Amino acid sequence: MSAEIHEFQVEARQLLQLVIHSIYSNKDVFLRELISNASDALDKLRLEALRDDTLAVDISDLHIAIEADAQARTLTVRDNGVGMSREEVVALIGTIASSGTARLLQELKDTNDAEAAAGLIGQFGVGFYSAFMVADEVTVVTRRAGESRGTRWTSHGEGTYTVEAADEAPQGTTVTLHLKPVDVENQLHDYTDGWKLREIVKRYSDFITWPIRMPVHTAAATDANGDDSQGAESAPADQETVNSMKALWARAREEVSDEEYHELYKHISHDWLDPVETVRLQAEGTFEYQALLFLPSHAPHDLYTRDQRRGLQLYVKRVHIMDDCEELLPPYLRFVKGVVDAQDLSLNVSREILQQDRQIQMIHRRLTKKVLSTIKDLMTSAPDRYATVWREFGRALKEGLLGDHENRDTLLSLCSFASTHDADEPTTLAQYVERMKDGQEEIYYLTGDSREAIENSPHMEAFRAQGIEVLLLTDPVDEVWVTTVPAFDGKQLRSVAKGVVELDAGEQDTQTDSERESRKKEYADLLAWMTEALAEDVKEVRLSTRLTVSPACLVSDTHDITPALENMYRAMGQDVPHTKRILELNPGHVLVGSLNKAHAERGDDAVTGRLAGIAELLYGMALIAEGGALKDPAGFTKLMADHLAV
Repeated sequence: MSAEIHEFQVEARQLLQLVIHSIYSNKDVFLRELISNASDALDKLRLEALRDDTLAVDISDLHIAIEADAQARTLTVRDNGVGMSREEVVALIGTIASSGTARLLQELKDTNDAEAAAGLIGQFGVGFYSAFMVADEVTVVTRRAGESRGTRWTSHGEGTYTVEAADEAPQGTTVTLHLKPVDVENQLHDYTDGWKLREIVKRYSDFITWPIRMPVHTAAATDANGDDSQGAESAPADQETVNSMKALWARAREEVSDEEYHELYKHISHDWLDPVETVRLQAEGTFEYQALLFLPSHAPHDLYTRDQRRGLQLYVKRVHIMDDCEELLPPYLRFVKGVVDAQDLSLNVSREILQQDRQIQMIHRRLTKKVLSTIKDLMTSAPDRYATVWREFGRALKEGLLGDHENRDTLLSLCSFASTHDADEPTTLAQYVERMKDGQEEIYYLTGDSREAIENSPHMEAFRAQGIEVLLLTDPVDEVWVTTVPAFDGKQLRSVAKGVVELDAGEQDTQTDSERESRKKEYADLLAWMTEALAEDVKEVRLSTRLTVSPACLVSDTHDITPALENMYRAMGQDVPHTKRILELNPGHVLVGSLNKAHAERGDDAVTGRLAGIAELLYGMALIAEGGALKDPAGFTKLMADHLAV
């Protein structure tokens, strides 16, 4: 098959130029990325060979080789892993199959922070392009295991790439970089220098479980003054392994530096930023395993998408089994990255077997408790790092309140929420309980789209007037978990927009019980009339104890679902019947007082007259005030215009 010239996908071309010219001050990372890709290819081949007896491949000497040619100015990274087919080459290198690519490009253009930009690149897993930072031309020769014909891919990192057949290609992938001239001022080092290459490998890839081999070099002849007369190295002889290949999770804590842990995290997560916390766990006895987990410092772009790949890397006796073992942690901890190395599982274990395996269930249970206890400990030992975890992953953690009954108390204790107590600092439930007023028996909250919308809600008026703290819950998941969590520390959770609010009389309320009863009788006819007039929209109209400024608000019965939850269920395709609300009126508001007086004077004629329109306006204003949508906005606007006309 003749060579074919293709154009890069537009987004791929834009991203490629950003990577080459704008992102990195430290260009050494290109080698880490190429080695990481090679290691993944070896993992995949080992796994395919174990699962497919018919795959005719030799896995006795899987390795990565690095070769440099100083005269030709080339650097080659070769593996004998799974390789790629022609279709895979075009799909994986020529395009970016990510729905978030446009957002990535915009964020890269907007950021002025090189480290943050590197983090964005890492989120999208396109580190292969970093090779063009140091090379004018990149050639990839690859042959997929089990296939007879290989593929050669070549590009200068501009607008196009060439794809052609490579009949003599060995199994695996060979990436050859035609290096740019050395430019130390711009951090472009001599990547044909064996010592420089060894330094990069030791710094970034020493933990790779496959041998990374380079030619052995002997010292060059030196003159009498000890000066190297022929350069740092002579011609290569045999090969030597330049990485330790010792799994970090198998080494004692005191033998491993934080930098080594961070490099392992970056390798398995394809992140470019350090994790917030490292979690070690080792179990011995009848069932042995080791775990090394990491809490990232930022949420990936796809954390809340259905297609997000989640799970830990699973090894059995240091043999890689799968990349994304979902059974090791619950879905709400999907942001946790790491490795679990079990001693007693089968190498041929499948996902179906994992779901039923008692040992996996035990690991799942213990890892979950360990991660949650670690986050909880950060609240006191490292508040800044806890704040980072909660800011990035709090929404996901709250998902655990819906189904993880075993760990619900722990989850509740480590959750933080915005509150009327402080405009900037969130609060825990324990802190809220400590600040509760004398006689207060419930933890009050209100859900909504934003802090501003909640604080301006009519439902908040009496609580604000009496200085009662209210939790401000703005995540969509908050609408759901508050219906499943009955209490914390013996205190019931109570929505300020549900049921009848019975607060102790504040300083503004000087009415006696008899005066309140008298007021109820005074408004009884109006309430009965409005309940009938608005029967299509509300189940009841009553006087409010939660309003101090607004004329009206809509509330739900204590056990009814909220309109937001109704809409959420419908968006998921569930048929949910409409639940009528309760309209509460503020008898202290001049509009409500005037309406009651007018109704008393006009009697039954009010239904067909001007007062019926005012009743509809009150309902519409209450709906708008809580962020609801009017059924007939045009009709409401006309009705308001008619009543405003002099």
